[in-house]
Parts: sequence; structure tokens; C-alpha cells
Amino acid sequence: MASAKKKLSKVQRLVCLGITGAIRTTPTGAMEALIGLPPLELVIQGEVRSAAHHLWSLGCPSYLHPQQGHSCILTRLQKPGPIFNVRVHIMKPVFNLEPKYRVTMLTRDEWTRGPGAPLMVKGLVWCMDGSRTAEGTAVGVYGQSVNRKLSIPLGKHATVFQAKVYGILDCTEETATQDHPEKYVNICSVSQAALKALQAAKTTSPLVRQCQQALDDISAQHAGGYIGSLGMLK
Repeated sequence: MASAKKKLSKVQRLVCLGITGAIRTTPTGAMEALIGLPPLELVIQGEVRSAAHHLWSLGCPSYLHPQQGHSCILTRLQKPGPIFNVRVHIMKPVFNLEPKYRVTMLTRDEWTRGPGAPLMVKGLVWCMDGSRTAEGTAVGVYGQSVNRKLSIPLGKHATVFQAKVYGILDCTEETATQDHPEKYVNICSVSQAALKALQAAKTTSPLVRQCQQALDDISAQHAGGYIGSLGMLK
């Protein structure tokens, strides 16, 4: 280990000398601090830890019992940092080839005046949006037909994309709890990224997959589900 660190330090030193043009007696640490380069050993350790956590999150057999070999990296990582006990937002690819819901994305002009704009929206109508501030991420849901408002905090680690997808998921869960015989369910969203993810045939996101399944479930119970950007998810 010591010899590997020494060799990495030599490589880093050559790079620092080339960038700064400093004399040969200048300490490596001083040049790294001057140009903002972290030591190579720390960069490599970070990449290794990231890969180990990724493999553990995907359920790689050798990382399910991290007691020996390279998998012991995970044990050393999780002990000082409990956050690393949380799985990453990724899974093995899953395909959604025949969704029971329909995603429609229209521009503002198409939605208001274009030939593709529906004359009226029937059934249950939900609107949602998510945002992130210094205090954390949250999503808001409004059920127009049932006059229901929800504000859901998601903590400081959720991304805006996750908030948008979770908002749609919450709309499906609220629909399942409503005792309404409406034939159609409409979920309005302004996030094209979330809508395209739900429309995609392939996903590696556990949250997106959960939302796709929930949409299929309510679409089976109702005549249709419809989602869209400045439009609806049906």
C-alpha cells in the first residue's frame, strides 16, 4: 500500500510541476493546494467506494455479505457514514413494453389552441409539482375533482426529478383511496423529464418503476390514465 501511494504521488508531482512551472524542490502538497488537485490516492479511494456502494445497491452477490476480499471496502465505508447504508437510486434494467396508461406531452400553444387539445377533461383531475430549496425537497399535490391538497416533504437528499415522479406516484395512491366511480384519471405535470421516464420502455430507477406499476394498477381499475406536460397523464 505504501509503495502504491508513493508511485501515485510521483505521478501527481509530475503533473503539478508541469501545470505550475514550479522549481523541483517545491513540496507536492503545496502545489496540489495551489491548483486545487486532490491527492490521487484519495481520488482512487473515492471511486472504489462509489463502485462498491453501487454494486451493493444492485444486489451483487459478492457484496451482500461484505466480510472478505474487495467487499470489505463496503464495511469500512458504512461504519463511519450511516448515509452509505441507504441504497442508491438505481436497479437492474426493467422493461415496460405495454403500459396501460397514456402519456401526452403538448406545448402550451398546442394545449390551448392546437388541434390536439382536448375539448374538456373528464374524470378525476390531479395536478402536482415538486421543488428543491436550501431547506430540502418537497412535492405538492392538488386534487381538483376531490378538492384535496397535500404538501409532502422529502428531506434534503431527494432530487427535483425524484420529487416530480413521487408527486405522480402520490396522485395514483390518492386515486386508489378515493371512492369515486369516474371512468378516467388525469394527472397533470409540468416535468417532461418525469413524463419521458414514465413513458420509456426501459428504466433503471426503482422509483420510476414503482410509479409505472401504480399507474398500470389504476388504469386497470379505471378506463384510462392520462399524463402530460401542460397536458395530462392518462
